[in-house]
Amino acid sequence: MMAERAARRVAEPRSSVEVTGEHSQFRLDLERIRFSPYFSRLSAVTQVIAQPDAGPLIHNRLTHSIKVTAVSRAIAVGLTDAASPAYSLAVEHGCDAVVVQAAASAHDLGHPPFGHVGERVLDRLARETLGLADGFEGNAQTYRIIATLDVTEAAPHGLNLTAAVRAAIAKYPWTRFVDARALGGGPLPRGMRRADGGVDIVKFSAYDLDAVDLVEARRGLPPLVQSLECSVMDIADDIAYSIHDVDDFYRAGLLSHGAVAREFRGWIEGSGELRGLDDQALALRSAPPGSALEGLRRKLHRSDAWVAADDAFAEAVDVVADDLVDGLLAIPFDGSIASERALSSFTNRWISHLQTSVVPAPAGEARTGPVTLDRLAWHEVEVLKFVHRHFILDRADVVMYQRGLSRVLTRAVMGLTAWVTDDVDRARVPQRLKELVEIATDGYARVRAARPEGMPIPAVGQVTRLGVGRGVVDYVASLSDDQALAVSEAIDGRPDRLWDIGHNL
Repeated sequence: MMAERAARRVAEPRSSVEVTGEHSQFRLDLERIRFSPYFSRLSAVTQVIAQPDAGPLIHNRLTHSIKVTAVSRAIAVGLTDAASPAYSLAVEHGCDAVVVQAAASAHDLGHPPFGHVGERVLDRLARETLGLADGFEGNAQTYRIIATLDVTEAAPHGLNLTAAVRAAIAKYPWTRFVDARALGGGPLPRGMRRADGGVDIVKFSAYDLDAVDLVEARRGLPPLVQSLECSVMDIADDIAYSIHDVDDFYRAGLLSHGAVAREFRGWIEGSGELRGLDDQALALRSAPPGSALEGLRRKLHRSDAWVAADDAFAEAVDVVADDLVDGLLAIPFDGSIASERALSSFTNRWISHLQTSVVPAPAGEARTGPVTLDRLAWHEVEVLKFVHRHFILDRADVVMYQRGLSRVLTRAVMGLTAWVTDDVDRARVPQRLKELVEIATDGYARVRAARPEGMPIPAVGQVTRLGVGRGVVDYVASLSDDQALAVSEAIDGRPDRLWDIGHNL
């Protein structure tokens, strides 16, 4: 088992620096990820608030990844302590802190420009315009980077990471082509939902081109279930996301104490009456304060009945109301040492609490990995995520800005696709784009030759077209926010940002 965890797809020549033992192999993986240009790029990719407008103290994908790595390591070390309730689970399945760190460092490599709006736009364009059956998905793009697109001198393609690290990166360990008949009629894993009598695969960790690599990395693991190390990384991501986004919005002055307090007090004081309203009434603009929280309570029961509980939800609302609404947000952030200390205290307190609240998950529960947060902490994270989702992401000005960004990516994808397929001018496309198209085309040719079970097999005349589509998506997804803006404007004939594009395109 140990040898399998440290196995790589390609045997590597002995290096001048001796690397022996499983743990050392994992540390080599961590170094490969952190020295990757894809990792460095994350410093210029939006987390939630666009960096130029938000200032240098707001999280980007790199600072988020660094903090997820720190939380992941703390959880992994805690689980391997003999006093941990998950100690026997960690011993049985393996919970190496360096594997967890490597997975956490890599988990956002595939995020495209402009955060989640970029992911949605690229998925729509990939499926509806470029004909890519599995579209675009940030987690699958991450896996594609480490398995195929990034480079190391020790292998012909990809970073040639160990099986344990590749498995730990796969948060949604399946492709978009899961056979719905094999899922049965019970609860579905996170990332899947029932729709129109079938199953919609919303999240997945490998495209058809990289499916074989994922299968090899997960050999010996049960189908559709995260490895333990992946589960730790996933929880750490949720913890960091729930705390640091609140941190960002408070620092940026975007969280209105009055609006947040009104919603929380409305639910605490009127939850009984709110339960009497139907879902349609809760969604009305004229709905009473607390309606959005009541909607969250109902959603948790629908999607996660295995853990959702009204008493835990009410306690979580009370705790967040006391610490966030009546505590942190009661005094506006003014950049002073006192406000920095208050914010640091809030963040450290919550991180410490949540990372020590990890427990073994119920056996056989499809909606969670091998470990989870205890019931109260799980609800607290859901309530914290509700704050930024409801009070920031649903704001009209944010949505308007996101619609503008969607036009930027659409111009870039459509313009580059037209260029690559232009018989007159395609020889002059950026070299990096040429290479990505060639890699994708070769990949589709291999899929056609191997005909893996469960994967859509391209017709002979589709290989080149699909290769162009996937190559363009790989290219655009690898840009920073500023590079995407510059490419979009240049290809649209606007010279304003021409020299911002850079030589690495």
